[in-house]
Amino acid sequence: MSLFSFVKDAGKKLLGFGDDEAPEAAAAEAAPAPRPVPISAGTLHAMLASHDLAPSDLSIAYDEGTVTVSGTVDSIADREKIVIALGNVQGVESVDERLVLANALPDPVLYTVVSGDTLSGIAKDQYGDAMKYPTIFEANRPMLEHPDKIYPGQVLRIPPLDD
Repeated sequence: MSLFSFVKDAGKKLLGFGDDEAPEAAAAEAAPAPRPVPISAGTLHAMLASHDLAPSDLSIAYDEGTVTVSGTVDSIADREKIVIALGNVQGVESVDERLVLANALPDPVLYTVVSGDTLSGIAKDQYGDAMKYPTIFEANRPMLEHPDKIYPGQVLRIPPLDD
């Protein structure tokens, strides 16, 4: 959950909100301009739905330039797309993101190597199986070039095992 800041006057005009008047020369011939639609939770929700970015439990609130969005998303990419889409609307100054990942994996463990450690020893300690060391090695590439080349003080990412 994070608060993201945007430039309030530098976004896409949503449903005519903030559109400039037609030039005077063309105004006489042009049909009356549609009335601008002010930003509201409903217009923001409609915009996200039009981009297939609205999960079924999406909740949006809008108050004086701040959008608060919550719901359940399938991926981090969906979360980021929603935040960016909302933040790039003219008149939105910040997005208070409270989205939850549907199938969130546990956070990886960070492990600091001590003298005498090996990847297989760390795998045995963390996973209960020394032969799972390739999982740790792959999670730390390209920082690690070879499974035998780790050093004390080095911090390694220990990802959760896929079941």
